Amino acid sequence: MHISEFDYDLPEALIAQHPPTERGGSRLLSVPQGALSDHRFTDLPSFLQAGDVLVMNDTRVMKARLFGEKASGGKIEALVERVLDSHTVLAHIRSSKSPKVGSHLHFQGGWQAEMQQRVGELFQLRFAGEEDIYHILEQSGRLPLPPYIERTPDGDDESRYQTVFAREQGAVAAPTAGLHFTEALLAQLAAQGVKLCWITLHVGAGTFQPVRVEDITQHHMHSECYHIPSETVATIAEAKQAGKRVIAVGTTSLRALESAARDGVLCSGRSETDIFITPGFGFRVVDTLLTNFHLPKSTLLMLVSAFAGISTIRQAYQHAVAAEYRFFSYGDAMLLQRCADAAHPDCLQYRP
Repeated sequence: MHISEFDYDLPEALIAQHPPTERGGSRLLSVPQGALSDHRFTDLPSFLQAGDVLVMNDTRVMKARLFGEKASGGKIEALVERVLDSHTVLAHIRSSKSPKVGSHLHFQGGWQAEMQQRVGELFQLRFAGEEDIYHILEQSGRLPLPPYIERTPDGDDESRYQTVFAREQGAVAAPTAGLHFTEALLAQLAAQGVKLCWITLHVGAGTFQPVRVEDITQHHMHSECYHIPSETVATIAEAKQAGKRVIAVGTTSLRALESAARDGVLCSGRSETDIFITPGFGFRVVDTLLTNFHLPKSTLLMLVSAFAGISTIRQAYQHAVAAEYRFFSYGDAMLLQRCADAAHPDCLQYRP
């Protein structure tokens, strides 16, 4: 398929630069296989039923951006993409010249790291001293806001660019569909009988990587690590048997679930995924998707087009632009139903 099929015109003024005044104060566009309807995010419980399963990503965004200099004095910026162990990371590096193997980097806060090797486009850094990397990032790192938010992060972002259920450190970007939830709304859903479940997928910086090829089948997806608990698999199996729906909160939750079920068996455990979901993909697990609005020509726009149908997504985005919805990470949300063409014919088995 051609990249132009996933393009749309977006006025710059609709790109949300700040979160809404109150968490959960967003709009919600319902996108059934039919007429669109405008709602508030607080209306979400009216779309869910007792026994439905809501699957959320509990990853926590690291203060992953570090600033410093090379031994030569040249300025350097590192964006930690993945923590390998307590002192070793893979990072993106911005500098006038790439650091060489064995060179030492000096970061603000007095931290030092050695560049050990190149791993594709990333640099493997080993930090000296007794403090582990999460302590270093918390002390000296800066929250890595998305590139389309054209300002430096402030104190408000430190809480608002995390979900209220963020637990597992490791993400470079927030699972943004989860940013709308409040503790009160989660309690309301649980009291209504909706089953709340968790997965962990550490979102990488590649989520913002544009597709640079005309033929989207030639695009190479970045890899991310995920974990699906056995309790989540068991709850989904019970819901499916009872004819209830699985609702993924965000494309990250969907990618983890569908990655873990690619062989027809939804398995618990830890793994890596570079799954690239485009129209024609056979979805095995997710029935409904709660998601924000995505960048033109992005892999996530392709994903939602595969899930709800290309024409449905085009109509939804045209409506959202005309109705002046707020777009991207701090923007509004939409609720998508899986189109009939996206259903997978195979039976799904479960292995907690």
